[in-house]
Amino acid sequence: MYWDTAGPANTDKTIQLAIDRAIELGIGYIVVASNSGANINRILEKNANLNIVGVTHHIGFAEPGGDEMSTPMREELHAKGIKLLTTTHLFGGVDRAVRLQFGGLYPAEIIAQTLRIFGQGVKVAVEIAVMALDAGLVPYGEDIVSIGGTATGADAAIVIRPAHSNKLFQTAVQEIICMPRNKK
Repeated sequence: MYWDTAGPANTDKTIQLAIDRAIELGIGYIVVASNSGANINRILEKNANLNIVGVTHHIGFAEPGGDEMSTPMREELHAKGIKLLTTTHLFGGVDRAVRLQFGGLYPAEIIAQTLRIFGQGVKVAVEIAVMALDAGLVPYGEDIVSIGGTATGADAAIVIRPAHSNKLFQTAVQEIICMPRNKK
């Protein structure tokens, strides 16, 4: 499925397509980018019997020391059995700090820019799948469904077999379930 434009208007359809494909393929894990918890709650509303992993921005992403997900939302999601991952982004850690301080472009950002050829949502979906695997929140060697977006909401979903970050190039995007045709 291809959306005409990127962005949050595609969220509900993206989530439904991702859930449907996970069920069709017998995939038990779905990883979703969600800074506020809204995308996770949309999946929960569908009553899909899936293991859900939510990946947020790292603490300090929007403002020093700030967490974009409220404490009550974190507590609510944990109570529902949702695993949350809040950590440094795979493609945005120390390399980004060096670029911002000294200029230049570094390997992780080159990889991120290359993945953006498919759109920001696909880049995010790849990134959070690897992050979730590195954190031990999804099983090694199995396909999962991963959902990403452009700014807010969700507009891309993929079937992916992530590899650990130290073996990133062994990651295999098995299918693109949906993504925007026009990336901005």
